Amino acid sequence: MRVLVIGNGAREHALAWKLKQSPKVKEVYCAPGNGGMGRVGTCVPIDASNIVELADFAEKLSIGLTVVGPELALILGVVDEFEKRGLPIFGASRAAAEIEGSKAFSKRFMETHAIPTARYSVCSSITEAEAKVKSGEFGYPVVLKADGLAGGKGVIIAADEKEAHEGITRIMGERAFGNAGDRLVIEEFLVGEEVSFMVLADGKRILPLASAQDYKRVYDADQGPNTGGMGSFSPSRLLNAESSRLIFEGVVQPTLKGLADDGRRFTGVLYVGIMLTTQGPKVLEFNARLGDPETQSIIARLDTDLAELLLAAVGGRLDQVKISWRKEVSLSVVLASPGYPVAVKTGQLIEGLEEAEKVEGVTIFHAGTALRDGKLYTSGGRVLTVTATAPSLAAARDQAYRAASLIRYEGMHYRKDIGAAYEAGPSA
Repeated sequence: MRVLVIGNGAREHALAWKLKQSPKVKEVYCAPGNGGMGRVGTCVPIDASNIVELADFAEKLSIGLTVVGPELALILGVVDEFEKRGLPIFGASRAAAEIEGSKAFSKRFMETHAIPTARYSVCSSITEAEAKVKSGEFGYPVVLKADGLAGGKGVIIAADEKEAHEGITRIMGERAFGNAGDRLVIEEFLVGEEVSFMVLADGKRILPLASAQDYKRVYDADQGPNTGGMGSFSPSRLLNAESSRLIFEGVVQPTLKGLADDGRRFTGVLYVGIMLTTQGPKVLEFNARLGDPETQSIIARLDTDLAELLLAAVGGRLDQVKISWRKEVSLSVVLASPGYPVAVKTGQLIEGLEEAEKVEGVTIFHAGTALRDGKLYTSGGRVLTVTATAPSLAAARDQAYRAASLIRYEGMHYRKDIGAAYEAGPSA
């Protein structure tokens, strides 16, 4: 069959790469794709936000399965458009995806369905937000979140009143994240360790994916602003059988049941960002799709036919498939453009990829790259994800960073501490 992958990031490249390996898949198309995805499929110049044009393309080529990567397409209703035409598509409906599209909706949903999360308040104006912060209800540090989609960058952790004022001004006054800042969610700061927990859902059944940990801050030692993600590794060193059970039974199951009860039946990937606190697991955020860069690390370990898995989810047959994982550890390092995530500079020539790809166990997934006259240039904030798979976390780190050191472009930067704190620990 023919498969269409919607999106142009490293997550989508990883999905296309894995789907291409399936004996069920004859051709892979990527819309719009990037400078590296043309190596595993055919890139077509349709933006992920053009949902009608995407459906027209899938209809014309009799696409057997469409896989949605980015959140914007889901929020705009691409799944609803495809299903209206009887086209097989893997992803959440517009109504179900609101759990990611609006943090205010998400917090109220959790409150209604007794899902553990941080205390919060939703503010619709700068005056209201300033008063709420100054009231001392949440103390410091305090978490400020733009309500809508902000590419993973709409969260500010303010250490004091001055930083809170600056954060509120940036989100609601300067509109740093556009319309996403129409409302502001203020949350208490949770203390603990953060993990990513993702599951496949077919509307009735749930199939957990491998665990992962990601790194949101741009600089080493979790310094600097939040980003869409600067690295990850799988499996997580923080989860064990008991904590996984608590998350599955206390968060995932009631979330999917609550969505179904509210008329928002969920099919696709539910991503839960979890803080492991002394009071138990608490939800930091929900996504209605695979995480990035966690996907790159997880996909590298998947030992099951991805096309078969996703078709089972679309067809409501998750009980008929089994999922298996390679025993190895995978680790991903994101290479970013100068200025990321604030003032990104692009257009730099990328060199050294051929040498980097020769490092044992390494696969390089493209994100912000563009191919011009046979040469690759940077075209976005996150440029490449270097993913390595090895028998141990230490070996995966060594291979990933050895490959990253061979890649060159002006202003390139990446975190040097992905997985470093966990090298000596046992796998979870």
